[in-house]
Amino acid sequence: MNWKFSYAIGFHPWEDTDQAFFQSLSSLLELEEQGREPPYGRALDIGTGSAIWGIELAKRGWEVTGVDVVEKALERGRERVRAAGVQMELVQGDVTRLSKAEVGSGFRLILDTGTFHDLDTEQQQGMARSVDALATEDATVILLCWPRRIRPLIRGVKQEEIEAAFAGWQITDVKPSFFKLPTPLEWVLRPDEHWYRLRRA
Repeated sequence: MNWKFSYAIGFHPWEDTDQAFFQSLSSLLELEEQGREPPYGRALDIGTGSAIWGIELAKRGWEVTGVDVVEKALERGRERVRAAGVQMELVQGDVTRLSKAEVGSGFRLILDTGTFHDLDTEQQQGMARSVDALATEDATVILLCWPRRIRPLIRGVKQEEIEAAFAGWQITDVKPSFFKLPTPLEWVLRPDEHWYRLRRA
C-alpha cells in the first residue's frame, strides 16, 4: 500500500476500530503487564501512523516511542498526543533500518499494527534484524498481520514468512483481531487479521 498517498488523501480506515478489536489487543498487552506495576518499560510502536495505539500504550503506563516514514501521519500523531495529554516520542524513519532512525534501544515491547505484512521479503528481514538489535532479552513482539492471498492494496504474509524473518524468536500466540472495515471494503479486502505474539526462542 502507498501509505504516503493514503494519508495525503485522508484514506486511513485502519484508524476506525471497534471495541472487539481494542479488547483483542488489550488481552495481549495484559500478558506483558501482569505481575508488574507501571511504568512497564520501553515500548516501540512500529509504523505508528497517527499514534492511536502508541497513545493507548502510554495511557497504560508504557514509555512509548513511535516511528513511521510518513510525515503527514506523524503530524496527525503529534496532534493526538497533545490532545491525549500523554508522553510519547514520535520519530520519522524507515522501520527496516531502525538504527538509522535513532529510536534508541532497550525495548521490552514492540508493537506493529499492520506494517510487517505489507513489506517484501528483504524489507521484512530488515525490520526483524532491526527489532532484534534494539529489543531486550525478555522482549515481546506483537504483530498484526493479514494472511497472504490475492487482494488489492495489502500484500499479506504467511506464518512461515514471519518465522523466517524472526529466526531468533518463537510464535507463542496467534489470535484473531476482529478488525472490521466498512462494508464495501470488507467484501473486497477480506482482512481476516490475526495477532502474532513472539518471544525470543
